[in-house]
Amino acid sequence: MTNREASAAGLTTFRPVDSDALSVVREALNRQDWSAALAAANASAVSTPIEHAERDDLLASASWWLGRLDECIDARERAYRAYDELGEDRRAGQCAVWLWEHHGMRGRPSAAAGWLRRARRSLEAEPDSVEHAALLLREAEVAHGRGDLDVALDLGQRVIALGRELRAPDIEAEALQTAARVLIDQGRVDEGMAHLDEAMLFAVEGRLGPYSTGKVYCSLISACEQLGDLDRASEWTDATLRWSQRHPFAIFPGICRVHRAVVLKRRGALNDAEHEAIRACDELVGSHLGNTASAYAQVGDIRRRLGDLAGAEVAFDRARELCGRPCGDVALLRLAQGRTDAALAVVTECLEQTPTNRLARAELLPVLVHVAIAADDLDRADGANAELEQITEVFDTPMLRAVLCSTRGRLLLAHHDAAAARAALLDALDRWQMLRVPYEEATTRTLLGEALRQSGEAKAANASFSAAAALFEHIGAQLDARQVTDGARVPHPDGLTDREIEVLRLVATGKTNSEIASDLYLSVKTVSRHLSNIFTKIGVSSRSSATAYAFEHGFVAVNR
Repeated sequence: MTNREASAAGLTTFRPVDSDALSVVREALNRQDWSAALAAANASAVSTPIEHAERDDLLASASWWLGRLDECIDARERAYRAYDELGEDRRAGQCAVWLWEHHGMRGRPSAAAGWLRRARRSLEAEPDSVEHAALLLREAEVAHGRGDLDVALDLGQRVIALGRELRAPDIEAEALQTAARVLIDQGRVDEGMAHLDEAMLFAVEGRLGPYSTGKVYCSLISACEQLGDLDRASEWTDATLRWSQRHPFAIFPGICRVHRAVVLKRRGALNDAEHEAIRACDELVGSHLGNTASAYAQVGDIRRRLGDLAGAEVAFDRARELCGRPCGDVALLRLAQGRTDAALAVVTECLEQTPTNRLARAELLPVLVHVAIAADDLDRADGANAELEQITEVFDTPMLRAVLCSTRGRLLLAHHDAAAARAALLDALDRWQMLRVPYEEATTRTLLGEALRQSGEAKAANASFSAAAALFEHIGAQLDARQVTDGARVPHPDGLTDREIEVLRLVATGKTNSEIASDLYLSVKTVSRHLSNIFTKIGVSSRSSATAYAFEHGFVAVNR
């Protein structure tokens, strides 16, 4: 590896100084023996200011790879100050670039932004250097994060060209993955995946340093998960985990375990997924705040699926403590707890914090549809489904199509269009089976059972409910299994929903639509719609007939 390549790949400049006092440290870093590098750096006999600066720079690199991020930051800041005082602008600028990344990992965005500005000042006179290319890549990531996709893509493409000109494969590969993720978010999925494939060639060929290798691997896996390509994500996660285990710093094994937990969760191996996610929490703690929060969020969602609602609450609370905001899956936990208003507030806040990222919104919109239906806000559910349809038309991945069909079927059920719901859910079921995603398959079978029951196909409905319960039990989702069994065993007459029975009970007590709306925290329009559906289902045309029906079926107690 050349010094220029190592500068981008290894978290240090690796550039030799006049004496060889630090050669042992550099050699240990180059052979990726981080513990030996740390010991050698601490024991090195340096005397000149430039040797002191490089010793701190190398010490920072060894500390980073060993997961000692606070020690890394202290040493890197000392190295920056020393290089800056010595007029070593390129080396000072590279330190500032890394300090942007280090402080970002610790959840300090303001400090990180300050270091990026310092990097710009140090490197503005070196536009054709590897260090300046590294700066442009970080500026591309910042632009991508704030939703300036055109700016981010332009920067990424500039660095691809610069990396090729400088013959720096680490820079070129990182720039390819940066541009790839922007292209994917723009809806140019094929172009984006082609860029990632090209970046992966560098890693597979062994031409990258360990940092760039890990970054490219993780980016590819993340993109596969984002697009629902679980087979590809699983293949690369296993390969990357084997690679990362050769590097003791927790960020790469830990991040790989988060990805592995996602794949295992999707495949229905919930207990294994929980184990991997918990290990990721342990490996990432103290190193990367954002990824640690993601690991805890995965633990929370896996536990919710397992029916451990209390354990899910603990994990989600920990994720929120780390990242300062709730994740969308918390809304589904609130719904499982019967806290519909809280669920609606959570998913609404999450969508407000994700105004431009369409793939991220596509993960949240089905949750909003589900929650809005439970809250009897069909207008909001309709709007969320419409946006999901628009996003699916742009990205058109198999996973998104399956999600859209399930979501559309759920919404059609809420609108009491059982025939259309049945068609949409059968389509969704085929798609989930092809994708081999059992939890979503079981959920779809549950919805399909309800559509069949409302269509008068009792035998087929019971078969769908039974298949859903068996699948939930097989993957360990015991709470869902019990709920399906209970729902299938005690159907309401004439296809009435729980909410419609609530409305019917209040009608039978003589309350007006306005009073019912007040009691149930609904709009008068929603109550009127429920009442119209009730009249249609039970075949009556007046409130008095509906009241008689309620008493006849035992929905209202008779005073004696």
